[in-house]
Amino acid sequence: MKLLQNKTAIVTGAARGIGEAIAIKFAEQGANVALTYVSDSSTEKANALVEKLVGLGVKAKAYKTNAGDYAAAEVFVNDVIKEFGQIDICVNNAGISKDNLLLRMTPEQWDEVMMVNLKSVFNITKQVIKPMMKARSGSIINMSSIIGETGNAGQSSYAASKAGVIGFTKSIAKEIGSRNIRCNAIAPGFVETDMTSYLKEGDASDKYKAAIPLGRFASSEDIANVTLFLASDLSTYVTGQTISACGGLNI
Repeated sequence: MKLLQNKTAIVTGAARGIGEAIAIKFAEQGANVALTYVSDSSTEKANALVEKLVGLGVKAKAYKTNAGDYAAAEVFVNDVIKEFGQIDICVNNAGISKDNLLLRMTPEQWDEVMMVNLKSVFNITKQVIKPMMKARSGSIINMSSIIGETGNAGQSSYAASKAGVIGFTKSIAKEIGSRNIRCNAIAPGFVETDMTSYLKEGDASDKYKAAIPLGRFASSEDIANVTLFLASDLSTYVTGQTISACGGLNI
């Protein structure tokens, strides 16, 4: 039997990169998937992903919505319940970076990163715990970052938002553990996605890879595999934890 057979998962920010890999991994393991994307430019990719997931034999639907908007998040989760009947897994993956030195950073840049990376986690989690509490079962997985643990010059907003995700995760795990709902975080290191495309070649790539004990950047599938573990019954006694999927970068 597949690890996620007959379960329904939400994956935010799933039109590309890590979110896309997670959605595919979940579908391969039998989960129905409700995925979100936010920009018109991602519509074609999101629809193509839905077709791929359906081709794997599961139910899938893409929702164009802004998880950083509380009212929109509430409507989205309610729509998923109506369409799929249940929510067993929630992956808060949507994220952006607006890197800048603090002296140059605008309040608008700070606020946008916080809205997408942190407020969206609050918005979606607050909604999904309602049906999960009723079912007395569920797994919530929040995408943090190794930068949220170590910090990084020029990434104060990103680091703060991802550190906030870790603190939020630990607190929520304590609040809902008695209802058999787990909440964990993943802290990826450097992952080969569009967000890190500028690091893939030349001296910068070699410099960063030299600092990674495993000697390479992660693939999106590497992160999806960790997410699958936390989503499945293989991790029923794991909650409130942050798994650093960073190739040993933070040793």
